[in-house]
Amino acid sequence: MLLILAIILLVAWLAGFLVFHVTSGLIHIIVVVAVILFILHFVRGGRR
Repeated sequence: MLLILAIILLVAWLAGFLVFHVTSGLIHIIVVVAVILFILHFVRGGRR
């Protein structure tokens, strides 16, 4: 679940940054949250 959410957030960040040219600092919070979710996914051991 965390991995899917992280992938969705990364895609949203890429769309916001590249497609819609959003250069606000808030858009980068999305990529930080996605990276944290990736780390949590692998620290917890993936699927249970």
